[in-house]
Amino acid sequence: MTQPSNHIPNSSEHNHNKCVNEALITAERLCRERGVQLTPIRHKVLTLIWDSHKAVKAYELLDRLRPEQKTAKPATIYRTLDFLLEQGLIHRVESLNAFVGCHCSAYQHEQLLLICKYCEEVQERSAKGVMTALSHEAKQADFIVHSKAIEVHGTCAKCQKIQASQ
Repeated sequence: MTQPSNHIPNSSEHNHNKCVNEALITAERLCRERGVQLTPIRHKVLTLIWDSHKAVKAYELLDRLRPEQKTAKPATIYRTLDFLLEQGLIHRVESLNAFVGCHCSAYQHEQLLLICKYCEEVQERSAKGVMTALSHEAKQADFIVHSKAIEVHGTCAKCQKIQASQ
């Protein structure tokens, strides 16, 4: 499968409904192919995560889930998040202790997450050059890498425009 180009959620042509629908269809297909179940609660949590491109915390998800699942507990959310992470359908944003939907869940990949400090949207980028350089540095240090994720905090293009117009 070919890897998608870098995804830029705050671009002016971004159709969020299409983005969410594609992510959910991909998740359903991948779970079917892998022989795992995307149960109704897993589907709902994944949908809640995809409500925006902002990272969402586990307890926020629990609060948003409770109107429909009155008996939902923190363990319910954490088990669901573990499943979604294991299947590669979401990413953990370590610096925020939160989660965001994965734009390229159909294949194993490294991640560069650009996190806007103003609107809090997270952009997932492939950044092959950065990841290649990081692999090279690790090899030079005789270091075995188990996973790579880079989080960068800054200001997205949309927020830069807003600030420039003020």
